[in-house]
Amino acid sequence: MGSSFPKPLTEKEEQYYVQQMENMDPEAKNILIERNLRLVAHIAKKYTGSAWTQDDLISIGTIGLIKAVNTYTSKKSTRLATYAARCIENEILMSIRASRKNRMEISLNLPIGTDQDGNEISFNDILGTDDDEILDAVSLKIQVSKLYRALEQNLSPRERQVLFQRYGLGGEEPVPQREIAAKLGISRSYVSRIEKKALEKLKFSLKDS
Repeated sequence: MGSSFPKPLTEKEEQYYVQQMENMDPEAKNILIERNLRLVAHIAKKYTGSAWTQDDLISIGTIGLIKAVNTYTSKKSTRLATYAARCIENEILMSIRASRKNRMEISLNLPIGTDQDGNEISFNDILGTDDDEILDAVSLKIQVSKLYRALEQNLSPRERQVLFQRYGLGGEEPVPQREIAAKLGISRSYVSRIEKKALEKLKFSLKDS
């Protein structure tokens, strides 16, 4: 699908059209948007495992692109393409998070029975807590559960031991690398390498969850 989009601008072309846009040329703004649509499609591909279709993600990402072009100036230290990539990704992530929250809100408000007077009751009625507080707590528990599952499934016993002690997981107190090194009888630099490798494994295993 990305091949149907126009070619990206070169750095020199981008600078020219940004300058034209700042000179109030509306066509320049359109060109900056159109020639960055391939970037939208590229970023959208990263999130195709979500509940959104590719076309939906491209539509959402395009909103982020338009916002980026509207707020970009030549005074920024980064290229428009770099700045736009962040805006596109932020727009997609915000939509995905909002969608997840909405689905959770619906499930919390679904009737699960009736009270003694015959009135329908939901999880929210039982919990008696503000919706946002419940959602934040549920979301946190889900994320923590995913983290511990990833720790168990993807790391070696030594890697788990280093991360549990280093970051105070499982109720432990956080410990500096030098103390972990002394406990394990290895060098601090080796502890640092174990920690870095373990975090990379975790990041990879959690990125699509």
